[in-house]
Amino acid sequence: MTGGTVPGPDGEPRCPWGVSTEDYLRYHDEEWGRPVHGDDALFERLCLEAFQSGLSWLTILRRREGFRRAFAGFRIAAVAEFTDADRSRLLADTGIIRNRAKIDASLDNARVLAGWAPGELDALVWSHAPDPATRPVPRTLADVPAVTPESASLAKALKKQGIRFVGPTTAYALMQACGLVDDHLADCVARS
Repeated sequence: MTGGTVPGPDGEPRCPWGVSTEDYLRYHDEEWGRPVHGDDALFERLCLEAFQSGLSWLTILRRREGFRRAFAGFRIAAVAEFTDADRSRLLADTGIIRNRAKIDASLDNARVLAGWAPGELDALVWSHAPDPATRPVPRTLADVPAVTPESASLAKALKKQGIRFVGPTTAYALMQACGLVDDHLADCVARS
């Protein structure tokens, strides 16, 4: 799908991926591209984007509630206290993606972030938001990048602080999901 907007079930134009399933429609219309703030909320998105790596976002979206239960609502302080028994529990939990490297990265990242001052993750992530006036509005999906200089910089800054499993592509997906960029197509009803 590289074209422009398509009509949704209500006839309004939307990004093509946003009308492919009911789950995507809700996510597209209500969440994707909306500003997300708060360390725990950004930690959740960082973890979920890492788990998505190599998979469909729909797979993660459909298991999000399972992830939230398994990871104590993605409260950084709680996840930072997870033990080896919790790690074993996560590896056996069929409600999430049971990838050892991604689970270990999430636990390690929580431990790193638990040592940060409140608001520090939020400030670091949002310091990489590009000026919207400098970004062309995408007209088709082909106009939406997978990586930008800002996402490469964000990934580098997070890695420098000890955050694992985040590269420029994952960082850009985080930026899209959390509203640092608005990649809804020009004619999309959800574009802000």
